[in-house]
Amino acid sequence: MTGQPAYMNVFRALETSAIPLYSQVRERLRERIVDGTYEPESRLPAESEISAIFSVSRITVRQALADLQNEGLIVKVPGKGTFVAQARTTQDLAQLEGFGEAMARRGHTVLNRVVSHLTVPAEPHVASQLRIAGSAKASEIRRVRHVDDQPVSFEVAYLAPPLGDRLRGENLAERDIFAILETDYDLPLSHADVQIGAISADATLAKALSVEPGTALLRIERLTWTANGAPLAFEYLYVRGDVFQYTLRLPRRAGPSLPRS
Repeated sequence: MTGQPAYMNVFRALETSAIPLYSQVRERLRERIVDGTYEPESRLPAESEISAIFSVSRITVRQALADLQNEGLIVKVPGKGTFVAQARTTQDLAQLEGFGEAMARRGHTVLNRVVSHLTVPAEPHVASQLRIAGSAKASEIRRVRHVDDQPVSFEVAYLAPPLGDRLRGENLAERDIFAILETDYDLPLSHADVQIGAISADATLAKALSVEPGTALLRIERLTWTANGAPLAFEYLYVRGDVFQYTLRLPRRAGPSLPRS
């Protein structure tokens, strides 16, 4: 006698409530992904099977899966099915450190592909950030950052020409610019101002990061300052959210003490 597939009994039953069915299906699937029942890169049941498990329509299942895909928890492979996404690599934004330095501490291998290293007219925003004249030039360094052989971010860094020209002789394929500036050039860093947004990958970014055009990317602007209070490097970072994420702990400031009675 053939028994039911194992996955038929791993999900909690849906409830009769005001919560939409697709939302309940999404959360039942999320539970089994988060607790490891479905490990990274493992295949989820087919849409028809999920529909049978929860006694809901295929449309409901598709909406639940679409939400999980938008969150980066699952990926759909045409002709093969739906799979749990790989665990995303993380970096803590609460500390100023080089990308390679942060990844090495977590046991990852980092390699950079230097796309270009040019002297270009400084765009107004770049000139403003670096506090150089609008008619001045800046050194522009473009690199694709790989973690464990997978492209993760496209980095465009701008520095004043004397410093940028000096970096031409450095091994930017394997070393962080931060490490070179501090260790080799004796330029201690103080802090960085960061702005985070989102952007759709154009053809250039899509090709560099091995994603489809239109894929949502994190877009980060970072201005790094020296310990002497001077702007040193301004960067645009375009990051794949499906394989990489930033973390940040936000402490709650203690409120004023209440008067004692």
